[in-house]
Amino acid sequence: MTDPSGTWRLGRGEVTPQIFTALLTGAVVARADVAVLALAGPGAVTAMQGLLTNDVEKTGDGAFVYGALLTPKGMIVTDGWAARPAGFVTLTVPAAGRDAAQAIFTRSIPPRLARTTDRTPDVRVLRLSGPQTVAQMQVAGFPVPAPARLTQAQVGGIACEIARTGDGGPFVLQITVPSESGDAIEQRLVAAGAVAADAAALECSRVLTGWPRLGAEVDDKTIPQEVRFDELAGVSYTKGCYTGQETVSRLHFRGHVNRQLRGLLFDDDPVLDVSGVMQLDRDVGRVTSVAWIPEPRVAGGGRWIGLAMLRRDVSPGTVVRAAGRDARVVALPFALPFTAPA
Repeated sequence: MTDPSGTWRLGRGEVTPQIFTALLTGAVVARADVAVLALAGPGAVTAMQGLLTNDVEKTGDGAFVYGALLTPKGMIVTDGWAARPAGFVTLTVPAAGRDAAQAIFTRSIPPRLARTTDRTPDVRVLRLSGPQTVAQMQVAGFPVPAPARLTQAQVGGIACEIARTGDGGPFVLQITVPSESGDAIEQRLVAAGAVAADAAALECSRVLTGWPRLGAEVDDKTIPQEVRFDELAGVSYTKGCYTGQETVSRLHFRGHVNRQLRGLLFDDDPVLDVSGVMQLDRDVGRVTSVAWIPEPRVAGGGRWIGLAMLRRDVSPGTVVRAAGRDARVVALPFALPFTAPA
């Protein structure tokens, strides 16, 4: 949820100790709150290549890459995962980014090159996270693609598109299936040992891995490099032109961003209605996401962590006043187990 300050918040109890343990040592499966847009036609790959920050041409059929659609001035409109199943291209975006992505496709892609279809009502997208995800998928009888690739297969008579992120992704695998088959696929994974969860588990994984969220870390003034797109392999600097490339390339080759996404370890509960970050008497940024992380070994135990957009000179190890509390700035992704912030 988003609190009154505009900060995205994962509160106490939204991720149970059992689910958190599964994220750390096993595998969880949850339905993702996303939209799926497909481009089909002779120019589908070329059209996506001219809009996405990442490369979907060089990677070829079967690619699965992270990227963003930008404004002409290089600001993120929405992030998402681009895939190249045989014969077309899809972009899986946060549900909140669907209308904006559709508008860009409608405005930018001539129908003679490719047509856009909103597949969202017809499919269910499941995401799995945790170190045992690949093993659990294999036990359940699913083929597992290589990192940053996807495969299509029939599993139990159900057509599945199975995609795998690269190292350090906010989830490990994404399974897209017909909407009416979503429950059967989820039950198959649970029978193989995965733990059923809700979207809060995926958000917990997102915060821990330091990935941006549309509407929290990403707004209409966010440049890709500010939210770790270089570290997340979300930008190609060798592909041809795409919308917004001039700003992104200029920053990469000739300059730097003035703010960066960092992690926070809080001393106490962050304060509602407060998103500012102060270092001594300087305003150095804002808190964008906070999450309560349970401590499975201690009844009722846990701690607050967060993400913040901070001035570039606020380095890891700095103690700041964030959301009304003392907090230590840390590099992303978060290192587990946590250490005391001060």
